[in-house]
Amino acid sequence: MRVHPEVEDLYPEVAAAGSLAAALDAGAVRHGLSLGFVRSPDTLALLTSAIVPSGVAVRNDLAVSGRRDQRRFDVQGWGEGIWLIAGGTGDLVDVVRAAHSWRAGVPLHDIRSAVPFVELTRRAEVVEQGPASVVEAEWQWLLRSTDETGSPNQRALIQAAYHDPRLRRLYPYTSNSVLNFSTTTGYPFSPSPVNLSAHGARSTFRVGRHVEILGETATAAEAVALAVAHIPADLGPAVAGKYEA
Repeated sequence: MRVHPEVEDLYPEVAAAGSLAAALDAGAVRHGLSLGFVRSPDTLALLTSAIVPSGVAVRNDLAVSGRRDQRRFDVQGWGEGIWLIAGGTGDLVDVVRAAHSWRAGVPLHDIRSAVPFVELTRRAEVVEQGPASVVEAEWQWLLRSTDETGSPNQRALIQAAYHDPRLRRLYPYTSNSVLNFSTTTGYPFSPSPVNLSAHGARSTFRVGRHVEILGETATAAEAVALAVAHIPADLGPAVAGKYEA
């Protein structure tokens, strides 16, 4: 009696190998590639989950999973706190090629060119250019998204923050419409030294730090000036990686 008939029907080569990890290993051997020690992270999902170890320090292990409602292998790769690649395909050989390239440290754009099912995330498009490029790209994305959906006060606040050179070199991110700043480009982010928010009902701008309110101002420019006055003079620029407490 088959244990998981629906999965076995979708992935007969995986079922024959006994696990997705073993099937990936076998595919790598057939094509002269190396995936290191591929493991199964979940003993209850041997046919649909596998982890390919990274061979470079700046990339995490690659997660591979098989869907149960259709034949599709999904991959997801993170590095230094940034989600870098995703994508799905029904071709196990393409998954092997992508995993080999990821493990070997092949540049992200070259992986996408060689294995087209791999998609680069927004941050992945610039991450290999260094943390300054990640910070600038995130500011540009935030400015564009605020132009499209934000309130006039929120737009004014983000634009004013971007035009301050000390804030512009920090990684910007928003939480519940509050603008925060990190000294790292990866998640988890560093504690924000200050935060900024716009309050449309009162047409005011608030400057805070953690749960403390540092002050309210009538203009975005005044809020940014107050925020900058409360950050260390030597803060930044943001560096690559996750915040380590």
